[in-house]
Amino acid sequence: MQRFRLIFIYILVIAVAVALGFWLFKSSEKQEANMPGQELEYQGQGHMPSCTPGDPPYNSNPPTSGCHDPAPADWGTYDAALTDQKYIHNLEHGGIWISYKPDRVDAETVLKLKDFANRYKLIIVAPREANDAPISLAAWMHLLNLDSFDERAILEFIEAYHNKGPEVVM
Repeated sequence: MQRFRLIFIYILVIAVAVALGFWLFKSSEKQEANMPGQELEYQGQGHMPSCTPGDPPYNSNPPTSGCHDPAPADWGTYDAALTDQKYIHNLEHGGIWISYKPDRVDAETVLKLKDFANRYKLIIVAPREANDAPISLAAWMHLLNLDSFDERAILEFIEAYHNKGPEVVM
């Protein structure tokens, strides 16, 4: 009788552990599905000149990983674009790169975007003619394209990926 009771307790403990594991797995799956933007494939962390930018071609526009400049850009705002390879290095350090198409974003919106660089560390805001969307947010292996200014979406992206690159700096 004692042996059956012990077997029953073991089975019960195993069943609870399996149920808990399944619940945790499903919870993390839902959390990943709710992350802002799209996740992109890793394209390496090589520094020029030991690699060639765009070889292989970047898998997103703007790029979110891959061959990049050995020195990052200074954090903050820019009125003229630097090379993508500079900004990719900042993404590697956990930064967020907010880029905008100057001909599709008005001056008031540019000021709102630049305010994020004043409110947060590790943010770059710069114009970028080559964007597919009027506003793009890039983090290491993550991208969010916006047709218009959406403060909530921008904040969610920053909260999700800020300071989460492979080389975290303070």
